[in-house]
Amino acid sequence: MTERYKMFAGYNAWASERVYDAAAKLTDADYRADRGAFFKSVHGTLNHLLVADRIWMRRFTGAGDAPNRLDAVLFEEFKPLRDARRAEDVRISNFCAELTAERIKSDFTYRTIVNATTIKQPLAPALDHFFNHQTHHRGQLHALLTAIGGRDFAPSLDLILFQRETGAGGIVQRV
Repeated sequence: MTERYKMFAGYNAWASERVYDAAAKLTDADYRADRGAFFKSVHGTLNHLLVADRIWMRRFTGAGDAPNRLDAVLFEEFKPLRDARRAEDVRISNFCAELTAERIKSDFTYRTIVNATTIKQPLAPALDHFFNHQTHHRGQLHALLTAIGGRDFAPSLDLILFQRETGAGGIVQRV
């Protein structure tokens, strides 16, 4: 199962790059416009993804900055946000590379942000949520990018495409 989380960490970084590449082509007005998404804009949603990843990585590792609000805006400007995203993706990949089967099965304890509660659970389902949460909000970003720039503007974020391009998950191209 450790290989699975390494693959998801790689996919996360790959998909983030694709989303940021598309977002970099937006005008500032389009990038910041409230489009009715849960975190309002492309900018707000990109910030939320970084916020949530930092919260979870702090829970997983006990280290790093962790905002105390899910709607925190960590960076007002695109470039520092993208640089921080890349650094967080490296951190996530490094964490996943060090996971052992025993650690994945072990329990850990953390406090929730909303309705502060102490939770104890095995690491594996939390990691599943962590990567699923990223996919969920990247899906929202994809919808925003498609609405702004059309169907050909938003990049494909399919996991299978990542697997085919990188060989992750044991995929072999056209045998």
